[in-house]
Amino acid sequence: MATPNPHESKVWLDAYAPGVPHEIDEVTETLTDMIETSVKTHGKAPALEFFGAVTTYRELGEQIERAAEGLCRLGVTTGDRVALILPNCPQHVVAFYAVLRLGAIVVEHNPLYTPRELRHQFEDHEAKYAIVWDKVYDVVDDFPGDVRPEKIVSVNLTAALPWSKRLALRLPIAKAKASRAQLSETPRAKHPIAWESLLEGRRLPRRTPRPAVGDIALLQYTSGTTGSPKGAILTHGNLRANAMQGRAWVPGLREGEETFYGVLPLFHAYGMTLCLTFAMSIGARLVLFPKFDVALVTAAARKNPPTFLPAVPPIYDQLARASAQGSIDLTSIRFAISGAMSLPVPTVERWEAATGGLLVEGYGMTETSPVALGNPIGPSRRPGTVGVPFPSTEIRVVDPEDPSVDVEPGGPGELLIRGPQVFQGYWRRPGETADSLLEGGWVRSGDIVTVSPDGFVKIVDRLKELIITGGFNVSPTEVEETLQQHPDVSDAAVVALPRRDGGEDVAAAVVLRPDASLDVNALRDFCRTRLAAYKVPKRIFVVEDLPRSLIGKVLRREVRSRLLGES
Repeated sequence: MATPNPHESKVWLDAYAPGVPHEIDEVTETLTDMIETSVKTHGKAPALEFFGAVTTYRELGEQIERAAEGLCRLGVTTGDRVALILPNCPQHVVAFYAVLRLGAIVVEHNPLYTPRELRHQFEDHEAKYAIVWDKVYDVVDDFPGDVRPEKIVSVNLTAALPWSKRLALRLPIAKAKASRAQLSETPRAKHPIAWESLLEGRRLPRRTPRPAVGDIALLQYTSGTTGSPKGAILTHGNLRANAMQGRAWVPGLREGEETFYGVLPLFHAYGMTLCLTFAMSIGARLVLFPKFDVALVTAAARKNPPTFLPAVPPIYDQLARASAQGSIDLTSIRFAISGAMSLPVPTVERWEAATGGLLVEGYGMTETSPVALGNPIGPSRRPGTVGVPFPSTEIRVVDPEDPSVDVEPGGPGELLIRGPQVFQGYWRRPGETADSLLEGGWVRSGDIVTVSPDGFVKIVDRLKELIITGGFNVSPTEVEETLQQHPDVSDAAVVALPRRDGGEDVAAAVVLRPDASLDVNALRDFCRTRLAAYKVPKRIFVVEDLPRSLIGKVLRREVRSRLLGES
């Protein structure tokens, strides 16, 4: 008897945990409707917590309406792009929903990007408005006139701190000054538009036009193999569907009672969905951290222990070690979902020993809002795989050279995904959209996978040569072009090399110019002025030449094999 095709039979449905539906309901509400429902249902409950300062859902709704009215006074209207360059903070959450309330489009950015990286994205999306952390205000303000937004709103993170902590930051001691410098910086501009000024007006008039389910909500930038980041177009319906799928996937969630820890950056697709939309949709308390720090998490856990932790493997490892040392109690965490990078089985074992709860791996991409597959939260989960398709999600495994042809069941091929969370294409890139978004609504993942007879998906290789480090995508081409600008480097190839913890390091093979010698630290410093820190090569090797194809293209897979032999 022939082996059944998992795509045709949907055998993965048998692996679903009890209570998980095969399909989600049709999406009929926007993210604006969603947050308003949570405000109405959970008004007195805590929505956000930031260094101990608590914002209730009622207060959050009030701030969103006032911020939306303030943005309206600035001129923001339906369809405008509004750039957000913010770490995790209450202002980020308010700004996100205030922009959406007006029918405008959020464009998320990493505040740790270099000026060159940020400028490239602004050149692409041409946002006329930006809401930025005051530490990067000057960077945006210095953009040339044709790129600089017309209105830039400055956000001071310290304004969201409890009064006692704000007072402590004013103390004339070195520690207070250092902490203040990490959180805030006074822009050079004489009179920047302060975030607080947006909240001084009235609530937004009810007659203000509202977004529709099919309207664009977000441009989320993702690296491409060409080294040119592309803005993935995600609608209210895409993002709301993914929040609904996440809710359906986790039986036993208690509406209005869960505590999510926001250690993932909200500007990243993973953190955005798990925290900004999913957590808010169920009335959870979202504890925000501007960056992951074991000490900060430990302090917060003493007051309000987490029950749900979305994170990446290195974070789980660090917290599990802290638990083993007795510095933090993790037993309150009932649900932990890992994504953005491979989850080693030893990490799962350490975490579950420390918490008594489950740690399961999921899979997604920016183009799927981002979560598309997950391990069941129950006995049928399978460590070492990325699980099975979410409700209302289908997969196929195809020939990467001809994605219209399905591979034999069980054989390796490129993963295709279809579902209500699949994006609408790339911003102003019809050619690349056509390459990625196929007829019938299938999106190409660029990952080579195998699927077991019962529907569990295992990642085998990456068709795209992106590097995933710390949960972020790195384009090898972008790093190579930066290295080649150094006066001592004549050529470079950048690949991923595995770490013992299951993650990946950015590694570079460089060919030096005649009579040049390698100063590794100087080369890294050179890269840091042009690239975000996570893109800077962790390992650098000097080679005499680079392997190339007959047409002169560098063979990165061969480079990687050689470097693995030298590691």
